[in-house]
Amino acid sequence: ATALRKSFNNPKRRTFPAASPQKRGVCTLVKVMTPKKPNSALRKVARVKLSNRAEVTAYIPGEGHSLAEHSVVLIRGGRVRDLPGVKYHIIRGTLDTTGVDARKKARSRYGAKKEKGTVKKEVKTETAPVQG
Repeated sequence: ATALRKSFNNPKRRTFPAASPQKRGVCTLVKVMTPKKPNSALRKVARVKLSNRAEVTAYIPGEGHSLAEHSVVLIRGGRVRDLPGVKYHIIRGTLDTTGVDARKKARSRYGAKKEKGTVKKEVKTETAPVQG
């Protein structure tokens, strides 16, 4: 993920090598792509202009999203094998990106909150009185 390996110094107006695990960016285009053979789908991607002035294509994981042009997103590395040129993932549940509402499992990857009605109830077990 080469776009994560450089940063931008605004007063000096130049990039310099400094790796970071995530980068913030602004969506310039939100579209769907079709994957390589033999797969078939409409994969949701966004063109993102990063804070280091690099422009990359990032995958939007999960079912449904509310991203549009000018949405501020956080990206991480990680390519999508059947989409050529897509080497980054958008992190759900941060900045302007909403979490996936319908997620029940693997929620942290999709920024989904825990459902309120799924709290385990205490089971009362009756113990026999102690004979003494």
